[in-house]
Amino acid sequence: MLIDPGSFGMFLVAAIVLAFIPGPSVLYVLARTLAGGKQEGISSTFGTSIGGLLHVILAATGLTALLAASAHAFAIVKFIGAAYLIGLGVKMIWSATQATFQELRPGVTNGAKRAFSDGILTEAFNVKTALFFLAFIPQFLNHTLPVAPQIIVYGLICVFLNTLVDLIVVSCAVWLTPLVKGSATPAKLMSFGSGSVLVGLGIYLGLGDSMSP
Repeated sequence: MLIDPGSFGMFLVAAIVLAFIPGPSVLYVLARTLAGGKQEGISSTFGTSIGGLLHVILAATGLTALLAASAHAFAIVKFIGAAYLIGLGVKMIWSATQATFQELRPGVTNGAKRAFSDGILTEAFNVKTALFFLAFIPQFLNHTLPVAPQIIVYGLICVFLNTLVDLIVVSCAVWLTPLVKGSATPAKLMSFGSGSVLVGLGIYLGLGDSMSP
């Protein structure tokens, strides 16, 4: 038996509730979808999912605990991730000032492959996701059972739920996009807004103390 059936129900309810609380990955996926359309949104979603899986592996092997115990390592990784997001946002804002309306339409921004790789890096450098796994998952562990398999199972469930929520966000953003992309001005404003979200997200990750993944 990999997990404790007695605590699994409570874990699942808590995980579902937390998945619907907007966090950095949701804001990132929203920004990429508004800027690049459905394909980039879905690609960024699966990219953040891969990044989340990396944190699950780190938590299971104990490396995340070492990272949390070192204030110096925490600060370095946190600010690298924050700077990366801010850089993406600034680049998006700058591109909007230079681009025409046709260049701002979905499918011709950075591309799905770039959105996927950016999603991996964005979530991989999100130290708050690592700390979330450390703070949340241990509450449901049965210490009479092997710990690593439990962390992996619970972590995979969290990543799966977060991915579902991100896909819902993509669908909503795609539905709203045609309403505001009928002319060059809304399209540019949307890119400015998306870039601003990423910049704000980077600042949030660098300075905030939230535990939401």
